[in-house]
Amino acid sequence: MKSSKLLAIALLTTFGAACSNIERSRSLDNPAIAGTTLASQVCSNCHGLDGNSTSPNFPQLAGQQKEYLIAQLTGFRNHKRLDPAGFEYMWGISRSLTDEQIGDLATYYAAKIRNAPGPSSNPSLIAEGKDIFVNGISEKSVPACASCHGEQGQGMAGNPRLANQHEDYLVKQLMVFQRTDERPEGSVMKVVAHSMTPLDMKAVAAYLQEMPSE
Repeated sequence: MKSSKLLAIALLTTFGAACSNIERSRSLDNPAIAGTTLASQVCSNCHGLDGNSTSPNFPQLAGQQKEYLIAQLTGFRNHKRLDPAGFEYMWGISRSLTDEQIGDLATYYAAKIRNAPGPSSNPSLIAEGKDIFVNGISEKSVPACASCHGEQGQGMAGNPRLANQHEDYLVKQLMVFQRTDERPEGSVMKVVAHSMTPLDMKAVAAYLQEMPSE
């Protein structure tokens, strides 16, 4: 009987130590928790352990521009991003993040390798999407996406990486920019997306999802 009690105490002590292990914590309001820990214990639930999400509801974070990630996480924390798909998940998660944690998270995901999510659901639109990405749509005054996002969609100068992003997510964000003011920091994209049709959006998104590395 005595040995059973000792075993129970030992197990409780072990479990208690594991729950208090800061490297395995999901405590979002503890500034001592490193961003890399939050990435594996919290963010991975939606974005995947290495930032490659399997659901098109959640964007790929792997290989994203560090500056862009910092800007978006700060925007969520400060309630500057108002798009429902974003704030419903991210306002609560980000509200207590410190600048250091945000920097950790951005560094973590920027260093990961992004995988293509798979074949596009609109393969017949890929060629048209490539033309829009490379050349824009002159008759609609839509500039080439590559001029701000890089020739290979890698992102640059604080503009996000688009290559191998989920096409459904890209279309939704283009519609947010075009039809709402829910992403006020995206004033340039609002102008860019203004004249794009739903078919234009689907085409460029189809190309970007499958975009090859060159």
